[in-house]
Amino acid sequence: MKPNGSLPSELGSCFRSPNLTENSTKSIVSPWFSTAFGTIGLASNLFALCVLVSSSRKMHSRARSSFLIFLCGLVVTDFLGLLVTGSIIISYHFTKFNWMEVDPSCHLCNFLGLSMVFFGLCPLLLGATMAGERFFGINRPFSRSTSMSKNRAWLMVGLVWAFSFSLGLLPFLGLGDYTLQYPNSWCFLTLLHDSRNVTFCMIFALLGILAVGLSFLFNTVSVVTLCRVYHDREAVQRRRDSEVEMMVQLVGIMVIASVCWLPLL
Repeated sequence: MKPNGSLPSELGSCFRSPNLTENSTKSIVSPWFSTAFGTIGLASNLFALCVLVSSSRKMHSRARSSFLIFLCGLVVTDFLGLLVTGSIIISYHFTKFNWMEVDPSCHLCNFLGLSMVFFGLCPLLLGATMAGERFFGINRPFSRSTSMSKNRAWLMVGLVWAFSFSLGLLPFLGLGDYTLQYPNSWCFLTLLHDSRNVTFCMIFALLGILAVGLSFLFNTVSVVTLCRVYHDREAVQRRRDSEVEMMVQLVGIMVIASVCWLPLL
């Protein structure tokens, strides 16, 4: 692969990354390592989706039902993210194809970059949405006459998907670029120091950090509230047990999403 300064003019903008080098074709790890982890991730998400579908059919609590819908949206997003991005990245690790020959116009790279942004932001935003819904359900139960309906929960999941997808389209509208990243196996937003790319990077980073921050705030207040009222009247013990179970799951989601994505924000 040619160095950055001698790129042919007919090549797309995805080859103008400062991380693009001639010696990036050497594998960092065995491609079987990535394949094994990707397969485990897909199988785990499929198992989780089956459990969620089975649980939702038996669930009569509207609060619990809306939580399961958010969780189902999160699992579907993670499954598709692994499937879409993993199929391209793992294919590269096995074949070491030349991006300049296979994708000179950067269509595949732009698609992969869009996928990385979309499937990166969605879990963070869905986690923040779930944390907010639980926060109001626990701390402001009388501000909502009824719990969130299934249709409204799916609508909120759809809005998160639409918003994340719209953000990922910004480079196609001229704000920023998706470029090939070391070791030439994936594409993501670029750190080139021009106003368009800096603006796009800042939007992506600030939204991700804001989502993590809101999740942390909402979850912390909700957990503190549950700890204060957990030993009150016996009549509502079962409902509070359900709230505690949902909060444990939500905190786990927040921690995992933060560990995976904060280094990229």
